[in-house]
Amino acid sequence: MKKDILTKTWAVAAIAFVCCVLWGSAAPAIKTGYAHMGIASSDVASILVYAGVRFMIAGLMVLLFSAISRRKIEVPDKHFLNMAFRLSLVQTAGQYFFFYIGVAHTSGVKTSILTATSTFIAIIMASLIFRQEKLTGRKILGCCVGFAGVVLINLLGNSMDLKFQWNGELFILFAAAAYALSSVMIKNYSREVSPVQLSGCQFFMGGLILTIVGFGMGGKVGMITPFTLGIWVYLGMVSAVAYTLWSILLKYNPVSKVTVFGFMNPLCGVIISAIVLGEGEQAFSLGGLAALILVCIGICIVNRPEKKVEE
Repeated sequence: MKKDILTKTWAVAAIAFVCCVLWGSAAPAIKTGYAHMGIASSDVASILVYAGVRFMIAGLMVLLFSAISRRKIEVPDKHFLNMAFRLSLVQTAGQYFFFYIGVAHTSGVKTSILTATSTFIAIIMASLIFRQEKLTGRKILGCCVGFAGVVLINLLGNSMDLKFQWNGELFILFAAAAYALSSVMIKNYSREVSPVQLSGCQFFMGGLILTIVGFGMGGKVGMITPFTLGIWVYLGMVSAVAYTLWSILLKYNPVSKVTVFGFMNPLCGVIISAIVLGEGEQAFSLGGLAALILVCIGICIVNRPEKKVEE
């Protein structure tokens, strides 16, 4: 019954929406944490430490939840640890290492647009490299329409330049590719192990790697207060809940069916930022609504059932 529900499009959409809302709330929380801890946007080392601690907290949360729900603490075997370590290098350590450095060297507009390419990359990897599903014209069309909505909402009131820096735009693309690859890896690994336990272990491992690298680069932890500690815990919860739910969806559904809902992520981020940061004029404009409609159309195209050929 559980599997049947999790493969329903409405259930995938609802759960994916929760994930995107959580991810969308992360940016304002991160900026608030930086401000209160005195971490400058150019201080990459300290940012990596901050991110590393966040994901270690997320990992501990997921593992605690798994232990409580199963009513026992399971000691992972060598095979499980190898899978978790490989995934942590890609999904947490690799993705966020490139992402945070790239963000420091490019604009937010380019970051949002380039990050959204992870949906394309995930579907292409799942279809052409790992042969998990077929790449159809419908999927390509749906991705293009959805991506058009992301581009539209990011171009409203902004301008694009043609600069392309190796440690800026290229690093954002690396981060998008790492995220896409991790989606395919989760799909494969979750056939053998629990996606919840896998998520918890890889979070903690990846967070530990980021923390060690950050400290090695001279990073520091800013002033810790009950407020900043609360933000850290909240960010850990965001990662723990969102990525765990996302991993469960990938276990029971094709990669393309799940990842296409990632187009909602930048839209949720814009809306939440508008509410929290007072940027509502752009988010709730006609252009913003048009972008939302394009994203919804793209999702519908990708999830439209294939017509059966009658013999």
